[in-house]
Amino acid sequence: MADHNALPLVILAEKFASLPGIGMKSAQRLAYHVMSMNENEVEDFAQALIDAKKNVHCCKCCQNLTEREICPICSDDDRDKSVICVVENPKDVSAFERTREYNGVYHVLHGLLSPMDGVTPDSLRIKELLAQGGVNEVIMATNPTVEGDATAMYIAGLLKPLGVKVSRLAFGLPVGGILEYADEVTLYKALENRSNM
Repeated sequence: MADHNALPLVILAEKFASLPGIGMKSAQRLAYHVMSMNENEVEDFAQALIDAKKNVHCCKCCQNLTEREICPICSDDDRDKSVICVVENPKDVSAFERTREYNGVYHVLHGLLSPMDGVTPDSLRIKELLAQGGVNEVIMATNPTVEGDATAMYIAGLLKPLGVKVSRLAFGLPVGGILEYADEVTLYKALENRSNM
C-alpha cells in the first residue's frame, strides 16, 4: 500500500497478504472492508480467530482438527476403524466426507515428505499412524505429485511388514471429462488404473 495510507491499515493488509492464496490487492480489499465494519463486527471477527487458535487442536486418534479430545469421526461407533484413509491435511477429510461414500476413519499427516524443503518423516504425523492397532487396510490418499507419491511409498514401506494391506487411490479422468482436453499423464493414469466391466 502506498505511503499515504495509515500505518495500521498497511500492517493489516500485510497480515492478510501473508495468508496463502491472498495477493496484495486482495489483502488491501480485505483491509479496507474491515475498516468499513462496525466495531462489534471487528471484535467478533478477532474473537473468532482467537477462539479457533485456542480451542482447535489435533484429534488424539486421527490428527484431524477438532475442539474435542477425540473428533466426531473417530468417536462414531458406526465407522469402520479397521480402514484408515491417509490424507495430507484436514481439508482433504472434508472433501472425502462430502462424498458420503467412505465409512472408515482418517489419518491426517499435516504435510508431505519434501527433504528439499526440510520436511522429513519426523515432521509429519507418521508415528501416530503406526501406533494405531486393529488396522486391516490403509488407503493412501495423498495427491498424485512427486511429494505425494514419495510419502505414500514411504508409509507403505513401513506398514507392509506389519501385515497391513496398503492401497492407493486410483487416478485418471474425472467424471464428465473430455478425452481431447486431458493431458498425457492423466490419460496414462486412466489407462493404468482401468478396471474390469
